[in-house]
Amino acid sequence: MAAYQLQINGKKMTAEVEADMPLLWVIRDVLGLKGTKYGCGIAQCGACTIHIDGIPVRSCQIPIAELSRKAKITTIEGIGEIALHAIQESWVEEQVPQCGYCQSGQIMSAVALLKNNPQPTDEEIKTAMNGNLCRCGTYDRIQKGIKNAAVALKTGTSPVRNDK
Repeated sequence: MAAYQLQINGKKMTAEVEADMPLLWVIRDVLGLKGTKYGCGIAQCGACTIHIDGIPVRSCQIPIAELSRKAKITTIEGIGEIALHAIQESWVEEQVPQCGYCQSGQIMSAVALLKNNPQPTDEEIKTAMNGNLCRCGTYDRIQKGIKNAAVALKTGTSPVRNDK
């Protein structure tokens, strides 16, 4: 075992684990951040999506020893810590989740998309979200949520509508 120094959600954390332990298990089982979910274990479903240096990655397939000492990791707990991110507000407004299991991965991918492409087209949204599976099939609501959040971020307003 070795001690790994990590920067997660802006905080320095230490994990003493085996070099081949997937980052997902370090985050969940060692550090106690339970928002990132285990889905398939083969990087196909997207439930374990986190950001490393702003890029969405599947944490189930990254051994901790492969991380750079300077890597900045963001989990779902680091999105909207002080106030909800526009994506999170939009998810609530559009009632995106059903079972909710995939949602942390969906949100992490959506946040990265809007950071890199603030006004994505429908096709760009589908491409960016490809690989984030939703067993409940809420893809239309996910797409609508991303579009609403994009408008909110552009205009500086809340995606929550007051006309209901």
